Amino acid sequence: MKNEGQVILVDDEQLVRKAYQNDLSKNGYEVKAFESAEKALTGITPDWPGIIVTDVVMPKMDGLAFLKRVKQIDDEMQVILMTGRGDIPMAVQAVRNGAFEFLEKPFPTEALLDAVRQALEKRRLIMEIRKLKSQLQDQSRLETRLIGTSEEAERLRGVIKGVAETNADVLLFGETGSGKDLVARCLHDFSPRNKQPFVAINCGAMPETIIESELFGHEAGAFTGANKRRIGKFEFANGGTVYLDEIESMPLHLQVRFLRVLQERMIERVGANESIPVDVRIIAATKADLKQEADAGRFRMDLYFRLNVIQIPVPPLRERREDILLLFQYFANQAGNRMRLEVAPPSHEYQYELRSRTWEGNVRELKNEAERYVLEQSMGRFHKLYKGAGTNEAEVLPSSPEPQAGGSFKDKLAQYERKLLAEELARQKGNIGKTHEALGIPRQTLCSKMKKFNLKRKDFI
Repeated sequence: MKNEGQVILVDDEQLVRKAYQNDLSKNGYEVKAFESAEKALTGITPDWPGIIVTDVVMPKMDGLAFLKRVKQIDDEMQVILMTGRGDIPMAVQAVRNGAFEFLEKPFPTEALLDAVRQALEKRRLIMEIRKLKSQLQDQSRLETRLIGTSEEAERLRGVIKGVAETNADVLLFGETGSGKDLVARCLHDFSPRNKQPFVAINCGAMPETIIESELFGHEAGAFTGANKRRIGKFEFANGGTVYLDEIESMPLHLQVRFLRVLQERMIERVGANESIPVDVRIIAATKADLKQEADAGRFRMDLYFRLNVIQIPVPPLRERREDILLLFQYFANQAGNRMRLEVAPPSHEYQYELRSRTWEGNVRELKNEAERYVLEQSMGRFHKLYKGAGTNEAEVLPSSPEPQAGGSFKDKLAQYERKLLAEELARQKGNIGKTHEALGIPRQTLCSKMKKFNLKRKDFI
């Protein structure tokens, strides 16, 4: 029988207590019965999800005193009072004290069951709201944004907390995929500027012909195609934070203008004569050694010294191996939620492999690995489903080899994925539309993987 919820039942009369307990148990409720309020109090905590049904007239602590004590433990606990000596003033007082319901004996069983059902529904709603609030609060905590229990992660969080409150510009240094973007966002979100814009710019991804206009803006007619005035990123971010990723890629002629922004907090739009004051905090990030870049003439030395006031190194994943499994599970759960899949924990062998890798792509590579892990589980479910439906393994073409004993996990996964795609293509006689629908993947993804694994449609028709 389905568990409808937990109930603490308190009544000093044994026969009455047993009768109520029997009625509730028969209707699917998990009941703990007590002969006194004092004994019942030991099982009540703020995170207990059940409700309380109690008699009013009892020796030592009566029901009203019990209600008061319960409300001290959890003001939102739902308590149903019942008595054979009730009157209107007592009922009014009980409701004022926070009772959910007041039942006057004798009452039909249906009245008790209805009151318990409604009280549990309210309790469940209260607990769900608390859970949601807790999740929202967690999102505002740095520990839930920058995940990890290693000394390196703890140290990084400590630095972020200390620097975020200041107005100082920051230089982030770390390998590709180590989490510089996340650190920059945390520095903004936990700063007094968090209500103002956070503007992220990748200097390496922006064409040199437009980066000046993007950063500083332009006036109408400043160049061909400039039909109207445009506000640049620095001006748009006024009051907030500008994050410049891959700062080493900024063209040398723009580094001079950027240096003025750092020194004077003034900008000039392209084609303008007047200077505009801007109140922005600069966070720059690089994977290169800017001192070496400056020595080689690829980066201005004066800009390097101006940026390098507060430098925060972001450690690579191989230096915080204690965090690998925690991060992997976090990313796998995220992927599972998106795909609406229950994610099984990785095997001990796979955990060992995860901890042993060099992770040249760092956290970004680990996230991709976790998503592949969830995808493999999803595709494995499809594979089992088709085998259970009577798949004839003889239909599989020679172009779909069994996974080899050797090779890395990634190689084995690729072999398995190729085999599964070939099986389904054979089953659908090369029909691309039916194949991508059966596998539950986009058509474009299927075509891309067919090209990757050299699977040609004509071989399956």
